[in-house]
Amino acid sequence: MNRQQREKIYQTQDRAYTEGSVENMNDQWVFFEEETEEASLMEDYLLQEVEIFRINRWRRGILTDSGKVSIGDDTVLLRDSDRVRVRKHLIYSLERLLERLHGDAFIQFLTTLNSLKFSIYDCLYCYNHLNFLNGNSPKSGVNFMIFDNQEEICSVQHHFCYFEKESDRFEFTLNTGKRLVIEKLASS
Repeated sequence: MNRQQREKIYQTQDRAYTEGSVENMNDQWVFFEEETEEASLMEDYLLQEVEIFRINRWRRGILTDSGKVSIGDDTVLLRDSDRVRVRKHLIYSLERLLERLHGDAFIQFLTTLNSLKFSIYDCLYCYNHLNFLNGNSPKSGVNFMIFDNQEEICSVQHHFCYFEKESDRFEFTLNTGKRLVIEKLASS
């Protein structure tokens, strides 16, 4: 599974975007987050992916100036009360971990996480032990992740052993006591 395919999956994850509206105040565009009602300057999101809701659909582009979004060859100007979504960033260590997972293990992990009503964007903490292992020698260890979807907490331990065969085991534990274990074995 290549990076582009994974990126498409990231975009469809729940809570991948922070949604809100914009207002022009004192010649500055201000983004008001819908859920928390917190305000931030749109210039904080310069050169980042944003979406504007126009003509009954979301249009994806890059914020090139505080009030301008580049969508393909077009430049769209923001208007007061426009609905806007700002793409969230993954925690760096989680992003690196997801990149290193074999395609099947990646899909199994995400499918299980999503079935428990969590998204990769709910990650509060990720310890990625793989980042500290160099070279082509056998790699084994455990990665730790904590997810919070505002209703429940999920702790995930990822036990891995990459040598002649690849072994990925994910242990999901919710604060309710529910536990799930999935394992994926693949030949190198």
